[in-house]
Amino acid sequence: MAETILFDEPSDVLGERPLSRRGFIAGLLSAGFALAVRPVTAQTVIHTDSVGLVSGAVAIPTKDGVLPAYRSAPQGPGKHPVVLVVHEIFGVHEHIKDITRRLAKLGYFAVAPELYFRQGDVSKLESIEAIRAQVVSKVSDAQVLADLDAAVDWEGKNGGDLERLGITGFCWGGRIVWLYGAHQPKLKAGVAWYGRLDGERTELTPKFPIDVASELKAPVLGLYGGQDQGIPLETVERMRAALKCAGGTSEIHVYPDAPHAFYADYRPSYRKEPAEDGWRRLQDWFRRHGV
Repeated sequence: MAETILFDEPSDVLGERPLSRRGFIAGLLSAGFALAVRPVTAQTVIHTDSVGLVSGAVAIPTKDGVLPAYRSAPQGPGKHPVVLVVHEIFGVHEHIKDITRRLAKLGYFAVAPELYFRQGDVSKLESIEAIRAQVVSKVSDAQVLADLDAAVDWEGKNGGDLERLGITGFCWGGRIVWLYGAHQPKLKAGVAWYGRLDGERTELTPKFPIDVASELKAPVLGLYGGQDQGIPLETVERMRAALKCAGGTSEIHVYPDAPHAFYADYRPSYRKEPAEDGWRRLQDWFRRHGV
Protein backbone atom coordinates (compact mmCIF):
# COMPACT_ATOMS: atom_id res chain seq x y z
CA MET A 1 0.00 0.00 0.00
CA ALA A 2 1.31 3.47 -0.86
CA GLU A 3 2.11 5.68 2.09
CA THR A 4 -0.52 8.12 3.32
CA ILE A 5 0.93 11.27 4.80
CA LEU A 6 -1.61 11.77 7.55
CA PHE A 7 -4.87 11.04 9.24
CA ASP A 8 -6.89 13.27 11.53
CA GLU A 9 -9.72 10.88 12.43
CA PRO A 10 -9.47 7.27 13.43
CA SER A 11 -5.81 6.56 12.74
CA ASP A 12 -3.96 3.52 11.52
CA VAL A 13 -7.11 1.70 10.38
CA LEU A 14 -5.64 0.87 6.99
CA GLY A 15 -2.07 0.62 8.15
CA GLU A 16 -1.00 4.22 7.51
CA ARG A 17 1.29 5.89 9.98
CA PRO A 18 0.95 9.54 11.04
CA LEU A 19 4.00 11.61 10.07
CA SER A 20 5.43 14.91 11.27
CA ARG A 21 3.94 16.62 8.21
CA ARG A 22 0.44 16.04 9.59
CA GLY A 23 -0.11 19.62 10.67
CA PHE A 24 1.37 21.03 7.48
CA ILE A 25 -0.89 19.08 5.12
CA ALA A 26 -3.97 19.56 7.30
CA GLY A 27 -3.26 23.28 7.21
CA LEU A 28 -3.63 23.28 3.44
CA LEU A 29 -7.29 22.33 3.82
CA SER A 30 -9.87 24.75 5.15
CA ALA A 31 -10.94 24.37 8.77
CA GLY A 32 -14.69 24.79 9.07
CA PHE A 33 -16.52 26.80 6.42
CA ALA A 34 -14.95 29.22 3.97
CA LEU A 35 -14.97 32.84 5.13
CA ALA A 36 -16.95 33.95 2.05
CA VAL A 37 -20.00 31.92 3.14
CA ARG A 38 -20.07 32.83 6.83
CA PRO A 39 -22.24 33.03 8.78
CA VAL A 40 -23.61 29.67 7.73
CA THR A 41 -27.29 28.76 7.90
CA ALA A 42 -26.94 26.66 11.03
CA GLN A 43 -30.54 25.41 11.05
CA THR A 44 -30.04 23.30 7.93
CA VAL A 45 -26.36 22.30 8.14
CA ILE A 46 -25.91 18.54 7.91
CA HIS A 47 -23.11 16.97 9.94
CA THR A 48 -22.10 13.40 9.17
CA ASP A 49 -20.00 11.70 11.82
CA SER A 50 -16.99 9.50 11.11
CA VAL A 51 -18.14 6.50 13.14
CA GLY A 52 -17.22 3.39 11.16
CA LEU A 53 -15.10 5.43 8.77
CA VAL A 54 -11.50 6.37 8.25
CA SER A 55 -11.53 10.08 7.44
CA GLY A 56 -8.99 12.85 7.30
CA ALA A 57 -6.45 14.81 5.32
CA VAL A 58 -4.06 12.99 3.01
CA ALA A 59 -1.25 13.98 0.65
CA ILE A 60 -1.40 12.70 -2.92
CA PRO A 61 1.80 12.61 -5.00
CA THR A 62 1.73 14.54 -8.28
CA LYS A 63 4.34 15.28 -10.93
CA ASP A 64 5.23 18.61 -9.32
CA GLY A 65 4.68 18.03 -5.62
CA VAL A 66 1.96 16.97 -3.24
CA LEU A 67 -1.79 17.43 -3.63
CA PRO A 68 -3.64 17.93 -0.32
CA ALA A 69 -7.00 16.18 -0.12
CA TYR A 70 -9.65 14.98 2.31
CA ARG A 71 -10.73 11.38 2.12
CA SER A 72 -13.33 9.17 3.77
CA ALA A 73 -13.76 5.42 3.43
CA PRO A 74 -15.39 2.58 5.35
CA GLN A 75 -13.21 0.98 7.99
CA GLY A 76 -11.99 -2.54 7.46
CA PRO A 77 -10.39 -4.57 4.69
CA GLY A 78 -11.53 -4.93 1.12
CA LYS A 79 -11.64 -2.70 -1.91
CA HIS A 80 -14.33 -0.05 -2.15
CA PRO A 81 -15.78 1.73 -5.18
CA VAL A 82 -14.17 5.11 -5.70
CA VAL A 83 -15.84 8.52 -5.97
CA LEU A 84 -13.93 11.73 -6.65
CA VAL A 85 -15.59 14.76 -5.06
CA VAL A 86 -14.87 18.03 -6.86
CA HIS A 87 -15.30 21.04 -4.62
CA GLU A 88 -17.26 24.22 -5.15
CA ILE A 89 -15.61 27.58 -5.71
CA PHE A 90 -14.95 27.64 -1.94
CA GLY A 91 -12.44 24.78 -2.01
CA VAL A 92 -12.37 21.79 0.33
CA HIS A 93 -14.16 23.34 3.29
CA GLU A 94 -16.45 21.59 5.77
CA HIS A 95 -19.37 21.03 3.41
CA ILE A 96 -17.21 19.13 0.93
CA LYS A 97 -15.56 17.12 3.71
CA ASP A 98 -19.01 16.17 4.96
CA ILE A 99 -20.03 15.00 1.49
CA THR A 100 -17.07 12.59 1.45
CA ARG A 101 -18.30 11.18 4.75
CA ARG A 102 -21.86 10.85 3.39
CA LEU A 103 -20.48 8.85 0.48
CA ALA A 104 -18.30 6.72 2.75
CA LYS A 105 -21.37 5.83 4.81
CA LEU A 106 -22.77 4.42 1.56
CA GLY A 107 -19.69 2.24 1.11
CA TYR A 108 -17.61 4.47 -1.16
CA PHE A 109 -13.97 5.48 -0.94
CA ALA A 110 -14.43 9.23 -1.46
CA VAL A 111 -11.62 11.73 -2.01
CA ALA A 112 -11.88 15.50 -2.39
CA PRO A 113 -8.61 17.03 -3.66
CA GLU A 114 -7.86 20.72 -2.98
CA LEU A 115 -7.58 21.73 -6.62
CA TYR A 116 -6.58 25.37 -6.03
CA PHE A 117 -3.69 24.75 -3.65
CA ARG A 118 -0.96 25.89 -6.07
CA GLN A 119 -2.71 29.21 -6.73
CA GLY A 120 -3.85 30.16 -3.24
CA ASP A 121 -6.05 29.59 -0.19
CA VAL A 122 -9.62 30.63 -0.96
CA SER A 123 -10.91 29.85 2.52
CA LYS A 124 -9.62 33.17 3.91
CA LEU A 125 -11.02 35.39 1.15
CA GLU A 126 -14.13 37.35 2.03
CA SER A 127 -16.13 37.24 -1.21
CA ILE A 128 -16.80 35.12 -4.27
CA GLU A 129 -15.53 37.99 -6.41
CA ALA A 130 -12.17 37.94 -4.60
CA ILE A 131 -11.96 34.16 -4.93
CA ARG A 132 -12.54 34.36 -8.67
CA ALA A 133 -10.11 37.23 -9.24
CA GLN A 134 -7.27 36.17 -6.97
CA VAL A 135 -7.32 32.37 -7.30
CA VAL A 136 -9.81 30.67 -9.62
CA SER A 137 -8.89 32.82 -12.63
CA LYS A 138 -5.38 31.36 -12.42
CA VAL A 139 -6.41 27.67 -12.30
CA SER A 140 -6.19 25.79 -15.59
CA ASP A 141 -8.42 22.93 -16.64
CA ALA A 142 -5.31 20.98 -17.63
CA GLN A 143 -3.97 21.25 -14.08
CA VAL A 144 -7.30 20.19 -12.58
CA LEU A 145 -7.69 17.14 -14.82
CA ALA A 146 -4.10 16.05 -14.13
CA ASP A 147 -4.64 16.39 -10.37
CA LEU A 148 -7.82 14.32 -10.55
CA ASP A 149 -5.89 11.66 -12.47
CA ALA A 150 -3.28 11.68 -9.69
CA ALA A 151 -6.05 11.24 -7.11
CA VAL A 152 -7.44 8.27 -9.05
CA ASP A 153 -4.00 6.67 -9.19
CA TRP A 154 -3.53 7.21 -5.46
CA GLU A 155 -6.93 5.72 -4.63
CA GLY A 156 -6.11 2.63 -6.68
CA LYS A 157 -2.95 2.14 -4.62
CA ASN A 158 -4.71 2.71 -1.30
CA GLY A 159 -7.69 0.36 -1.32
CA GLY A 160 -9.91 1.77 -4.06
CA ASP A 161 -11.53 -0.35 -6.76
CA LEU A 162 -10.85 1.54 -9.98
CA GLU A 163 -13.17 -0.79 -11.87
CA ARG A 164 -15.94 1.15 -10.09
CA LEU A 165 -14.87 4.79 -10.49
CA GLY A 166 -17.29 7.68 -10.22
CA ILE A 167 -17.11 11.45 -9.84
CA THR A 168 -19.42 14.12 -8.47
CA GLY A 169 -18.95 17.87 -8.18
CA PHE A 170 -20.75 21.04 -7.21
CA CYS A 171 -20.95 24.48 -8.84
CA TRP A 172 -17.33 25.08 -10.03
CA GLY A 173 -16.83 21.34 -9.61
CA GLY A 174 -20.01 20.53 -11.53
CA ARG A 175 -18.44 21.92 -14.70
CA ILE A 176 -15.32 19.85 -14.02
CA VAL A 177 -17.39 16.64 -13.80
CA TRP A 178 -18.50 17.05 -17.41
CA LEU A 179 -14.93 17.76 -18.54
CA TYR A 180 -13.58 14.78 -16.63
CA GLY A 181 -16.23 12.59 -18.22
CA ALA A 182 -14.68 13.44 -21.59
CA HIS A 183 -11.14 12.97 -20.29
CA GLN A 184 -10.88 9.81 -18.17
CA PRO A 185 -11.55 6.45 -19.90
CA LYS A 186 -11.66 4.57 -16.57
CA LEU A 187 -14.68 6.55 -15.41
CA LYS A 188 -17.97 4.67 -15.06
CA ALA A 189 -20.31 7.56 -14.21
CA GLY A 190 -20.51 11.16 -13.07
CA VAL A 191 -23.04 13.40 -11.33
CA ALA A 192 -22.72 17.15 -11.96
CA TRP A 193 -24.56 19.52 -9.63
CA TYR A 194 -25.37 22.92 -11.20
CA GLY A 195 -22.06 23.26 -13.04
CA ARG A 196 -21.73 25.89 -15.75
CA LEU A 197 -22.33 24.49 -19.21
CA ASP A 198 -21.06 27.34 -21.36
CA GLY A 199 -19.02 30.48 -20.90
CA GLU A 200 -16.00 32.51 -21.94
CA ARG A 201 -13.24 30.36 -23.39
CA THR A 202 -9.72 31.29 -22.38
CA GLU A 203 -6.25 29.79 -22.59
CA LEU A 204 -6.76 28.23 -19.16
CA THR A 205 -10.41 27.19 -19.74
CA PRO A 206 -10.55 26.36 -23.46
CA LYS A 207 -13.66 24.17 -23.38
CA PHE A 208 -16.99 23.97 -21.61
CA PRO A 209 -19.31 20.99 -21.12
CA ILE A 210 -21.37 21.88 -24.18
CA ASP A 211 -18.18 21.53 -26.25
CA VAL A 212 -17.49 17.97 -25.05
CA ALA A 213 -21.01 16.50 -25.06
CA SER A 214 -20.07 14.19 -27.91
CA GLU A 215 -16.78 13.15 -26.27
CA LEU A 216 -18.09 11.77 -22.98
CA LYS A 217 -16.52 8.42 -22.09
CA ALA A 218 -18.99 7.78 -19.27
CA PRO A 219 -22.61 8.82 -18.66
CA VAL A 220 -23.09 12.00 -16.66
CA LEU A 221 -26.22 13.02 -14.77
CA GLY A 222 -26.66 16.79 -14.58
CA LEU A 223 -28.75 18.24 -11.74
CA TYR A 224 -29.85 21.84 -12.27
CA GLY A 225 -32.16 24.45 -10.77
CA GLY A 226 -34.81 26.11 -12.88
CA GLN A 227 -34.30 29.38 -10.96
CA ASP A 228 -30.51 29.40 -11.29
CA GLN A 229 -29.64 32.98 -12.23
CA GLY A 230 -26.18 32.00 -13.49
CA ILE A 231 -27.15 29.04 -15.69
CA PRO A 232 -30.10 29.99 -17.92
CA LEU A 233 -32.55 27.23 -18.84
CA GLU A 234 -31.81 28.02 -22.48
CA THR A 235 -28.24 26.84 -21.89
CA VAL A 236 -29.48 23.71 -20.14
CA GLU A 237 -31.72 22.92 -23.09
CA ARG A 238 -28.84 23.42 -25.53
CA MET A 239 -26.80 20.95 -23.48
CA ARG A 240 -29.69 18.49 -23.52
CA ALA A 241 -29.89 18.79 -27.30
CA ALA A 242 -26.13 18.26 -27.62
CA LEU A 243 -26.30 15.13 -25.46
CA LYS A 244 -29.22 13.77 -27.47
CA CYS A 245 -27.37 14.42 -30.71
CA ALA A 246 -24.34 12.59 -29.32
CA GLY A 247 -26.50 9.54 -28.71
CA GLY A 248 -25.15 8.61 -25.29
CA THR A 249 -26.94 7.85 -22.03
CA SER A 250 -26.19 11.09 -20.17
CA GLU A 251 -29.18 12.94 -18.74
CA ILE A 252 -30.15 16.27 -17.22
CA HIS A 253 -32.77 16.75 -14.53
CA VAL A 254 -34.09 20.21 -13.69
CA TYR A 255 -35.83 21.18 -10.43
CA PRO A 256 -38.13 23.99 -11.64
CA ASP A 257 -38.27 25.98 -8.41
CA ALA A 258 -34.71 25.44 -7.20
CA PRO A 259 -31.98 28.12 -7.30
CA HIS A 260 -28.28 27.64 -7.79
CA ALA A 261 -26.53 25.69 -4.99
CA PHE A 262 -29.73 24.00 -3.83
CA TYR A 263 -27.71 21.15 -2.30
CA ALA A 264 -25.54 23.49 -0.18
CA ASP A 265 -27.16 22.88 3.21
CA TYR A 266 -25.08 25.61 4.89
CA ARG A 267 -26.40 28.41 2.61
CA PRO A 268 -29.75 30.18 2.21
CA SER A 269 -29.98 28.65 -1.28
CA TYR A 270 -30.53 25.16 0.21
CA ARG A 271 -33.76 23.46 -0.79
CA LYS A 272 -34.43 20.30 1.18
CA GLU A 273 -36.68 18.41 -1.23
CA PRO A 274 -34.59 18.90 -4.40
CA ALA A 275 -31.41 18.23 -2.42
CA GLU A 276 -32.70 14.95 -1.02
CA ASP A 277 -34.13 13.89 -4.37
CA GLY A 278 -30.83 14.71 -6.08
CA TRP A 279 -28.92 12.63 -3.54
CA ARG A 280 -31.23 9.68 -4.24
CA ARG A 281 -30.69 10.16 -7.96
CA LEU A 282 -26.92 10.21 -7.45
CA GLN A 283 -27.02 6.86 -5.65
CA ASP A 284 -29.26 5.31 -8.28
CA TRP A 285 -27.09 6.66 -11.12
CA PHE A 286 -23.93 5.23 -9.62
CA ARG A 287 -25.57 1.85 -9.01
CA ARG A 288 -27.00 1.69 -12.53
CA HIS A 289 -23.63 2.40 -14.08
CA GLY A 290 -21.43 0.14 -11.98
CA VAL A 291 -19.97 2.48 -9.39
